[in-house]
Amino acid sequence: MKKVLFTLFLLMTMLFLAACSSSEPETTKETTTEPSSDDSAKSEPSGGGEPIKMVGIFSSSGGAAALGEPELETFKMLVEAKNAEGGINGKQIEFITYDDKSDQNQAILSMKKALTQDEATIVIGGTISGNALAMLPLAEQYETPYIALAASKQVYVDENGKARKWVFKMPQDDQLAVERILQYLKDKNLTKVAWLNVANSYGTGGHDEFKKYAAEYGVEAVIEDEFEATVKDAKPLLTRVKKENPDAIIVWGTVQESAVVVKNIRELALEMPILASHGIATKQFIEVAGDAANDVILPTGKLLIADSLEDSNPQKAVLLDYIKQYTEKYNKPASTFGSYAADGFNIAVKAIEEKGTDRAAIRDYIENELGEYVGITGVFNITPDNHMGLSSDSFEMVRIQAGEWVLEK
Repeated sequence: MKKVLFTLFLLMTMLFLAACSSSEPETTKETTTEPSSDDSAKSEPSGGGEPIKMVGIFSSSGGAAALGEPELETFKMLVEAKNAEGGINGKQIEFITYDDKSDQNQAILSMKKALTQDEATIVIGGTISGNALAMLPLAEQYETPYIALAASKQVYVDENGKARKWVFKMPQDDQLAVERILQYLKDKNLTKVAWLNVANSYGTGGHDEFKKYAAEYGVEAVIEDEFEATVKDAKPLLTRVKKENPDAIIVWGTVQESAVVVKNIRELALEMPILASHGIATKQFIEVAGDAANDVILPTGKLLIADSLEDSNPQKAVLLDYIKQYTEKYNKPASTFGSYAADGFNIAVKAIEEKGTDRAAIRDYIENELGEYVGITGVFNITPDNHMGLSSDSFEMVRIQAGEWVLEK
């Protein structure tokens, strides 16, 4: 009888522990630390032998996984390579990653852990604009450098138009992308357009920039509307677009929702040009949209057309090196979104090499001393007034043809 009671007690204990573990927040955490291969390779300015803590927070699952997965993969790849070389100034990088599951609440929770539990030296991530915006107040509160990977201008510029002190941003912002599209429309004499954006912070940010600059380029919206990020059928919206008969349609969203809208445009036989945001600049969009993706035109960084660049282009060697490294490790095409993580990581490493692990010194270095930095996304010139530091020439207009990226003439 005692044995039976003891067995029952063990079973109840195991069930209780399982229930407790299942109530943990839905973040994933991975820490990898490898012993230094050469502790004397470089001296550490701040002294001490503790590893350097770098935290990555990415939407590697959920609706934005097509964007977040290559960011996570790139971060891991570069940390592993750097540690194999001896780390930063002889110290290994301890990298901790969280999957925010494309959810703002999970992003906030992950950021809180990064800054309180992990005591991160620097945080890289925030795949989508809503998540990055939700995370940045914590970076400011804990005075920790945060390199964001989301596109919205609001991520690095506050409501007064000032640069956010602790936040830097790697992708081109929505203003640059919108103006590049507007310039293309003006050059092609496509003056009456339908503007359609996803109903979230990324979509509204793009829409705000469109309304601000469209008139300067002689472009007028004959219809302005939005679609949900979870859209399954945009035909009712597109029926209204068809009645207005615009010269072109602008679809401003990311991979999944933009693919639905573009497929619906094709199904309704709307034959005007389709322009899209840089939020679809990944092979996953072509895979999800299928043949409907052909002839979609968009602004994107130079990664997708790196082979077409002149050898004199300062970015070409950097682009080809990243493409080679990524494709050899993961056996799939390199992604524009992964390049944002690469630029963020490389800038962080450069700052830590120069200033050690003091957070304020890292922030000050990126803002004041980084200077012109040739990255994968573009040539950065970060200043106290501009925590992105990219210009419109970091974009090229490309067209999708036969499932491939082709430089648009």
